[in-house]
Amino acid sequence: MSLTDTTPSSQPTSSAVSGRSAAAAALRDPRLDFFRGIAMFIILIAHVPSNWMTQWIPARFGFSDATEIFVFCSGMASAIAFGKVFRDRGWAMGTARVAYRCWQVYWAHVCLFLAIAATMVALTASDLLLRDYVGQLNLHPFFNDPATNLVGLVTLTYVPNYFDILPMYLVILMLLPAVVALARLHLGAAFGAVIGVWALAQKGLLALPAEPWSEREWFFNPFGWQLVFFTGFALMSGWLPAPPVDRRLVILAAAIVLAIVPMAHGPTYRDVALLSDARAALAPLIGKSDFGVLRYLHFLALAYLAWVAVGPRGDRLAPPAGDGPLARTWRNGLAVILKVGQQSLAVFIASMYLARLLGVALDVLGRTPLTSVLVNLAGMALLVAVAYGAGWFKSAPWRSHGRAPQT
Repeated sequence: MSLTDTTPSSQPTSSAVSGRSAAAAALRDPRLDFFRGIAMFIILIAHVPSNWMTQWIPARFGFSDATEIFVFCSGMASAIAFGKVFRDRGWAMGTARVAYRCWQVYWAHVCLFLAIAATMVALTASDLLLRDYVGQLNLHPFFNDPATNLVGLVTLTYVPNYFDILPMYLVILMLLPAVVALARLHLGAAFGAVIGVWALAQKGLLALPAEPWSEREWFFNPFGWQLVFFTGFALMSGWLPAPPVDRRLVILAAAIVLAIVPMAHGPTYRDVALLSDARAALAPLIGKSDFGVLRYLHFLALAYLAWVAVGPRGDRLAPPAGDGPLARTWRNGLAVILKVGQQSLAVFIASMYLARLLGVALDVLGRTPLTSVLVNLAGMALLVAVAYGAGWFKSAPWRSHGRAPQT
């Protein structure tokens, strides 16, 4: 069954690609928008330079972080956005739909890079920068030789670390039609290909160069990260059954999450030699670039607990009954989070841009806990404004009764 279902079903076969499960995947799932919205706020906080609030984001207490949420939920959203096209219009038209999304993501990446680069030039000229933000973003090579590196930018052969999430997502989307085609032959073929590509990435046999003058590779290796993307895609499409709500599984998932905390929390493992040694020994399994298997295990455990916590169809997210202050606050807050999750691409681009400006603001105002909270709240408010603005434009208000899908 897909995650939009609530009734048990047997293990699906390859017909799930074009049958009942694909129809279910066409329905919007509030849990998807909720967790994507939460991830967008965390991603903003995580990318603000020297941000005091990053001490409290989930990445400080586990191997996985908001990146896994973003990629997993992107896989689920892709099942909603593209699954019906593959089913109803055929593989070729589904591939065309994916190609159109790739085109959007590609230009979003290029424009984000140029916007941040231009802003850094302007801020450098204004003497507002109190640290080398250009160097932090690995942009000195770009400014030293813009003619060459503009070609690298548009061909994705020059990908500074800060700018490699969207290219990673782009490459994974390009893999999607091939995985769908394999699933139509047999689900085992699709799963085998996804796991095989991930395994090759773990061995260092599949990676993409990040710059022509060194051996550096993309920090987010799409051939590793596609595993979590296609896990979300498979669950939402019905290729994989939803896990049962079982007390034993809840206890196991909670035990995994809690056991990992001491080895993930920096102040803890750095002060305990045994934990530090254990983390060093596990380094190949928790690597972020190639998406190590323990990151995957931690994310699955955390995702299972979150999925159980919100209840079937996200029923436990519903506000309390009545129209009191608590119910109104809950209802309004939930609506905001869902809106941010629905407009995740626009919000993500805005967050990556705003994070640089928020870092400069903290440099000027001082990095106290109070200023950090205020600056981060201001950034979150701007993300909410972007989400509602993007939703308004997508609704095509200039058309009579115009409505556009929020994907």
